[in-house]
Amino acid sequence: MNTYDFQDRVAVITGGAQGIGYATAQRMLSHGATVVLWDLDLDRATQSAHTLSAFGPCTALACDVSNFDSVIAAHDATIAAHGQIDILVNSAGIAGPNAPVEDYDNDAWSQILAINLTGTYHVNKAVITGMKARNYGRIVNIASVAGKEGNPNASAYSASKAGVIALTKSLGKEVADHNIAVNCITPAAARTAIFDQMAEDFIQFMLSKIPRGRFVEVEEIANMVCWVASAENSFTTGAAFDISGGRATY
Repeated sequence: MNTYDFQDRVAVITGGAQGIGYATAQRMLSHGATVVLWDLDLDRATQSAHTLSAFGPCTALACDVSNFDSVIAAHDATIAAHGQIDILVNSAGIAGPNAPVEDYDNDAWSQILAINLTGTYHVNKAVITGMKARNYGRIVNIASVAGKEGNPNASAYSASKAGVIALTKSLGKEVADHNIAVNCITPAAARTAIFDQMAEDFIQFMLSKIPRGRFVEVEEIANMVCWVASAENSFTTGAAFDISGGRATY
């Protein structure tokens, strides 16, 4: 297993109570990071932080990424406790219902965009000023292969993740001269709680599109995130790192 030096680094992980965020937190903690979980479900995040504390210092804060005031409150509390935010991993997100565009629920569309895309904008916006002041930062936004290819009957999710890719590319160019790397990950589906929001036939459709013939493991995603979030990633920014099992090859 590769090792990374996250000593003296403070990492914020949104949606870190479970799934990709949790696996990433565990991996970063094992390599010396201090981790703060920002999550809408504070009770679950607090329980997760307690468990993760076996690997290193980990705490939890309530945060609704779709609400900028909530994001700023979590940011300010993190700065008050730790003095800095060196790494942001934005993994908070929802899948929403599966339906064709003509039948799609408008409220569901708005909610998915508010969390997945506007939420990404909010947390990126909140941390970037401090990173620029310290002339260091690593931001990893969790997008999806759906943002590259578009999944039928998942227009809101696909559109939101395509937006995350474009936002990442734009911000990466804006801050490239401040030793800040802004990149995203475009994984295939992983068996996380987000599957609870999907119909079984849609889950099987996604599986059928993966040449590897299986879903990606959250630990595999965490491995990639850790390199992208490390100081070793000193040149690449504004990129989308594919981990789709061969589904997307660009």
